[in-house]
Amino acid sequence: MKSKTDEELIGLIVQKHRPALEELYDRYAKLIYSFSYKIAKGDTDKTKEIVQHVFLRLWTTKSTYNPAKGQLANWLLTITRNIAIDLIRKEQKHNGTIPLELNDMVQIQGQQSEDVLQQVSRNLLKQQIQEAKRHLSEPQQRLINLLYWEGYSLSEIAEIEQKPLGTIKSRLHQTLKKLRNYFSEEKGGVRHGK
Repeated sequence: MKSKTDEELIGLIVQKHRPALEELYDRYAKLIYSFSYKIAKGDTDKTKEIVQHVFLRLWTTKSTYNPAKGQLANWLLTITRNIAIDLIRKEQKHNGTIPLELNDMVQIQGQQSEDVLQQVSRNLLKQQIQEAKRHLSEPQQRLINLLYWEGYSLSEIAEIEQKPLGTIKSRLHQTLKKLRNYFSEEKGGVRHGK
């Protein structure tokens, strides 16, 4: 299942192939959880409920993902947002609180979702980078951490590593090339070793 593309997994899920759903869960559960957590304002029980509903809907719905309309992650986040809004409305009705008008809900959700989507995109990118970093050597990983996460300059890294600046620049070039290859293979759905 790990070698299947997202589109292939969705096709298998429609045919009720459980391992495909499990693989999609492994790929996107963290993303959906972090998005749901923001919407649920830190309520972990509500967050877990939203995540369960998302994957239950994937398993039971007849509608499928259309790659021509965008990335699967965005489609999943739209489903997550809709489920969260439904749950919040149901909760308000059950608790007897005044339900938010649809316009208010859309306005609140519009303000929040833009921030949340940016945060989720950053988290997804960070997650993808962490996955890609596993394919790098220890010195390459250290270089990426020092340069991009800790903010050191190449000169400072050369001092820390006790290596000539040229060696560090060469290592960076090789590291970025390796990451670029990894991401282009992943985007094409032909990543090796998975």
